[in-house]
Amino acid sequence: MNLFESIFENSTLELKGFLISILVALISGVIFAYMCLFKGKSSKSFLVTLSLLPASVAMVIMLVNGNIGAGIAVAGAFSLVRFRSAQGSAKEICSIFVAMASGLAFGMGYLAYGVIFIIVAGGLIMLYTGVKILEPSSKKEDKILKITIPENLDYNTVFDDLLDIYTVKHSLVRVKSTNLGSMFQLTYEITLKDLLLEKSFIDELRCRNGNLEIMLERVNFGNQDL
Repeated sequence: MNLFESIFENSTLELKGFLISILVALISGVIFAYMCLFKGKSSKSFLVTLSLLPASVAMVIMLVNGNIGAGIAVAGAFSLVRFRSAQGSAKEICSIFVAMASGLAFGMGYLAYGVIFIIVAGGLIMLYTGVKILEPSSKKEDKILKITIPENLDYNTVFDDLLDIYTVKHSLVRVKSTNLGSMFQLTYEITLKDLLLEKSFIDELRCRNGNLEIMLERVNFGNQDL
């Protein structure tokens, strides 16, 4: 038998072909899920989803088997699932598309093409995850500063002098009202001049904002959403 031909002869679904296709899809899904785990953080539910998705899509394709009406119904069901799911990171969305594409190949009986595609795609995901090329870089001095202030303070100018003293550069990127509009939460992107002066900087901010909440955290590029 030619490995690059469909195992379903005359588009007829038989038990032997069905079992082989599902088994290959399940094994490939597990391998792909562990490849996506390489140097990354994923939830258990996402890994289970990647493991079962190729076999699930293959099952759907085998049952539709050229039936246009059934295909339209399945497309509608997938749309409902999409709108009830939370948006994931770019890597997670790409992984789901890869798993679905391989499932299409398995469902049509092209097992070799599906295996090759899922291994190549998984290998590229591992490569791009491990390589630092094109990855946004940040220094230790780059921080996200969040300050809560009462509504009577003018957030446009109240911290400008302190920011000029302690930071190389700063930018107000978000203003959010909290506590039923009685307070504002300001979010700045800053670059500190000296990390050793971080506590002094926070102490002076506390005196200016009435000792309300202040948060200083490092910039994190790890979770890029679409």
